[in-house]
Amino acid sequence: MKKIVLFDMDGTLTPAREPLDPNLIGPLKVLSYFSYIGVVTGSDYDYLKHQLRFLLENSRIRYKLHLFPCNGTKHYKPPIYNHQGFTLVKSVSMKDEIGDKLFNRMMKILVDYQNHISSHFEIPLTGHFISYRGSTINWSPIGRNATQEEREKFINFDKGFSNSNFREIVAEQLRAEFKNINLDTIVKIGGDTSFDIFPRGWDKTYVFNHLEGYEKWFVGDRCHEGGNDEEIYKALLPNNSFSVETPKQTKEVIEEILIPTFKKEQ
Repeated sequence: MKKIVLFDMDGTLTPAREPLDPNLIGPLKVLSYFSYIGVVTGSDYDYLKHQLRFLLENSRIRYKLHLFPCNGTKHYKPPIYNHQGFTLVKSVSMKDEIGDKLFNRMMKILVDYQNHISSHFEIPLTGHFISYRGSTINWSPIGRNATQEEREKFINFDKGFSNSNFREIVAEQLRAEFKNINLDTIVKIGGDTSFDIFPRGWDKTYVFNHLEGYEKWFVGDRCHEGGNDEEIYKALLPNNSFSVETPKQTKEVIEEILIPTFKKEQ
């Protein structure tokens, strides 16, 4: 059976919103001798291209690399020849799934929340707050244009909010709002500064629809309850999933567990 190791991106392969940790290139290259590699992330393809540019353009790993943006609701297959890029072979639409009427009501709720937060809390505001990605919505109260310094300011605000977590409180409120309009939608904490919103069942386990016939493994950093790696992490327990906190720990999982395991199986 073919193998594929699926990785989250931000916090797992890369620091948040930053390029691939260069210390992972060697281990990923060795891993690609034994297994296909997949990247499944809440981000859209543009962010993958920016953060994983070396793997996508210059490394031979690219021929063993599957890309699964937007929680795996999009699938880009690897190239076969040098001149080829990655090919989109699957994509689904959130608007088609829930209908224009509910979609517009959901967007109005998010806009209202953005206005309320902007008016009542001292947080950075940088623009590009709500991003519709075809199959998911990403909402960042500080905006996707934030600098690292602005992101750090919000992270501290988020974690220290009234002895709780600001985004967890807002996520619970949004779930109640969406339930009131009969919208069966999941709200997840996304990355360090945002929320991921998508139809029920469109979490990262959606990627399994593309991987029939593969033995699957997963490595991610937000595997806790409410994290956007929770479902796929639990689906592959007890032996085929790993929770990490940094790209350094990802490197350790690859070198100390995955590669030795796959070598023994040959």
